[in-house]
Amino acid sequence: MNNLSSATLEALEPLPSLTPVQKKNAIAKISKQGIRTSLTASTIDGILAAIFSNITSGVLLVNFLLELGATPVEIGLLSSIPMLVNFLQPLGAFIADRTKSRHWYVLAIFAPSRLLWFILLLGIAWMGSSKNHQLVTLTLSIIFIANVLSALGSSAWFSWMAALVPKQLRGRYFGFRNSTASLTNLLCLPLLGFGISAWPGGTIQGFGVMLLGGIILGIVSLICQFWMQDVNPQVTHAETLPNPQENKDSQPQKTSIFKDVNFIKLLLYLGLWTFALNLSAPFFNLYMMRDLALDLNTVTLYTSLAAGANLVLLVLWGKLADRIGNRPLLLLVGILMAVTPIFWLFVGVDSVSLWVLLPTIHLVTGGSIAAIELCSSNIQMSVAPLDRPSQYFAIAAAVAGVCGGLGSAFGGFVAGLNIIGGLPGLFALSAVLRLIALLPLLFVREPRSRSIVDIMRNVLPAKSQTTLVSEVEI
Repeated sequence: MNNLSSATLEALEPLPSLTPVQKKNAIAKISKQGIRTSLTASTIDGILAAIFSNITSGVLLVNFLLELGATPVEIGLLSSIPMLVNFLQPLGAFIADRTKSRHWYVLAIFAPSRLLWFILLLGIAWMGSSKNHQLVTLTLSIIFIANVLSALGSSAWFSWMAALVPKQLRGRYFGFRNSTASLTNLLCLPLLGFGISAWPGGTIQGFGVMLLGGIILGIVSLICQFWMQDVNPQVTHAETLPNPQENKDSQPQKTSIFKDVNFIKLLLYLGLWTFALNLSAPFFNLYMMRDLALDLNTVTLYTSLAAGANLVLLVLWGKLADRIGNRPLLLLVGILMAVTPIFWLFVGVDSVSLWVLLPTIHLVTGGSIAAIELCSSNIQMSVAPLDRPSQYFAIAAAVAGVCGGLGSAFGGFVAGLNIIGGLPGLFALSAVLRLIALLPLLFVREPRSRSIVDIMRNVLPAKSQTTLVSEVEI
C-alpha cells in the first residue's frame, strides 16, 4: 500500500457526531501503522477471495453445470440466488451489531460458507467424470446456503471496512483494492479455464481440482484478516451516545432508519437504478450471440475490453471521488451509463459495428461500471451514521439485491413476450428507466460532496461560466 502516504493518513477527518474528547479517543484506537497493516491485509484478502469467486461463480461454474446437463432454468438460478437472498442482510446486521467483534463474526460466517464447497468436491470424487444431474442439484444447494450465509455477513464486513478506512482514503483505497481484484480476474480466469479444459481426466474432474485450490486460497484469504484491526460494535455504539453532561441541544438525536429522509432518497435511487440496470444488462451477450450470431471468441474479446477498462479506470475514479465526492460522479457517469443501451440499437454485423461500435460500447460500459460500483459503496459509507452503519448497509443491499433480481426477471419476461420489439425494445426501455432512476440522486446529501455547478465552473471556460446559475445546488 505504498500509495497511502503518511501525510494522508495523518489527515483523518474528525467524526462530526462525537464530542472533542470522544473524537480523540475514537481516532486514537487505531494507529496509522494499524491502518496501513489492516489495508494491506485487506488487499491481499481481496486478491485471494477473487480467485475463489472466479471458481465458485461466473463462467467456470456455468460451464461445469452445462457439462453436467443443467437446464436453462437451473443456469438462471445462478444469477438470481445471490441477489434475492440479500433480503436477509438486515437480519445479519441485527445479529452482528449484538456481537463484540466484527472479525470473529465475519470469520464465523464466511469460513463455513467456503468450507461448504468441500461437499461438492466429495460429490465429484464419488461420481467421477460422469454427467450426473444430482451434482447440479448439489451445486445449486451449496450456492443457496453459501449465499444465505454471505448475506448474513456482508453488512458486518462492510461496516468493518468503513471503520478501518479513513474517509479521505475511501475512494483511493477501494479503487486500488478493486483494481487488484480485477487484475487477478483478468490473469487467473484464462489460466483456470485452460487448466480445466486441458485436465487429462476431463473438464468435470478438472473443475474439481481447481475448486480444491480455490477453497484453500479462500481460507487463506480469511487468515489474512487476522492482521486487520478488529472493531467492537458495542464500543462504537457507546462512544457515539450523547454525553448527558453536555448541552442536549448540541447532540445529534438518534432517529429511526426509515425516518432518515436522506437515506430513503438513497434507497430509492439504488432500487430504481439496479432494477433499470438489470433490466437489460443480462441480455447484451445473448443479443450478440443469438441475434447477431457472433461467435464465442468474439464475445469473449469484447468482455475482456470491458474488464480492461474497469481495471484501468478504477484508481482514477477513486482519486476523483475523494476530490469531488461520490454523488456528482454517480450523476455524471450515470448519465453516460444510462444512454449506453441506446447505442445497441445501431449495432449490426457490419465492419463498423464489429470493429468500432461494439468495442467502444464495451469500453464505455466497463469504465462506467467501475465508477458506479465504487461510488455506490462509498456513498453508503458517507450517508450511514457512525453508531449503526451495518443496519444501513444491510437495508441498502437488500433493496438493491431484490430490485436487481426483479429487474432481470422482468426483463426476461418482457423480452420473451416480444411486445416491445424484442431485445432492442428492452434496451430502449432500460435507457429511459436508467435516466429516471438518477432523479432521486439529485436530492441526496453527501458530506464533503461538491455540487455539479461548482465542478462545471472549474471545467468550462470563463466566458461560459456566466450562463450557469451560480448558487443552484444540483
